[in-house]
Amino acid sequence: MAQRTVLFVLFDAVQSLDVTGPLEVFMGAEQHAPGTYRIRTASLDGAPVRTSSGLTLVPDQALDDPLDAHTLVVPGGQGTRTPDPALVGWLREHGPRAERLVSVCTGAILLAAAGLLDGRRATTHWAYCDKLARDHPDVEVDPDPIYVRDGHVATSAGVTSGIDLALALVEEDLGREVALGIARHLVVFLRRPGNQAQFSAQLAAQTAQREPLRDVQRWITEHPDADLTVESLATRASLSPRHFARAFQTETGMTPGRYVDRVRLEHARRLLEDTSDGIEEISRASGYGTPEAMRRAFVRSLGVAPAEYRRRFRPAPAR
Repeated sequence: MAQRTVLFVLFDAVQSLDVTGPLEVFMGAEQHAPGTYRIRTASLDGAPVRTSSGLTLVPDQALDDPLDAHTLVVPGGQGTRTPDPALVGWLREHGPRAERLVSVCTGAILLAAAGLLDGRRATTHWAYCDKLARDHPDVEVDPDPIYVRDGHVATSAGVTSGIDLALALVEEDLGREVALGIARHLVVFLRRPGNQAQFSAQLAAQTAQREPLRDVQRWITEHPDADLTVESLATRASLSPRHFARAFQTETGMTPGRYVDRVRLEHARRLLEDTSDGIEEISRASGYGTPEAMRRAFVRSLGVAPAEYRRRFRPAPAR
């Protein structure tokens, strides 16, 4: 296989982990299979940059130095809040030349500013999805997944999702065993699919202010197989169904039904990943009732059936 050049774009106030996380993944692949990747870092003028945490990074070269990048990685950070016009111009000119264009976190804002996400589906850090959608209406912003692939362009959510995306790219290039070896070395999971939500159900929803509603949130999480209709939950909160539904959405930012769906999906995923329980048993334990109901929920939310999800993302047995 021909050596692939992976170029990381550096700029002042970049998020250091957006750079070093994916870089360590590609470097691990190069160490595992020498000659696979040539990894370079570059700033506009080749000068050192100071990250948002105060760490100084010394690039290998200037961006204008001749280099054909197979994979161009654009990290995020505070420096994307007011993008450097020169950097945006460089991306606009050189981005289309890369065979793979990758952003980490708010690096998507730089790609969008350069017009490289127009007409594409993309994601970024959850806190900046609204801004990305508002400032760039030609971009289809999906706030949920940890990373999104749209043709040769890949965008990822906050910080550690850049590692997930880099592992997926290495797996695409070199196979699962190499990616798994890197994940083990870095002590991270290989099994997070790109369409996994940025947050668990509990983190995605706000915590209700009133104690009865907080109790209901905890009850749902601890009893996904219970009767979780609005009427039943309203009774537990000592409210009318209409009042409960309105109050729950106001205080959590999510309807009761949406919250229940997320909790059940998350519970089923954990059982598929961490146990050998059968699909029928998991569907009952997660509140779906039948394997077919669980299959529909998985296909709708994750794009794969439960059995396929388990095959892809359950860790291989230790040798």
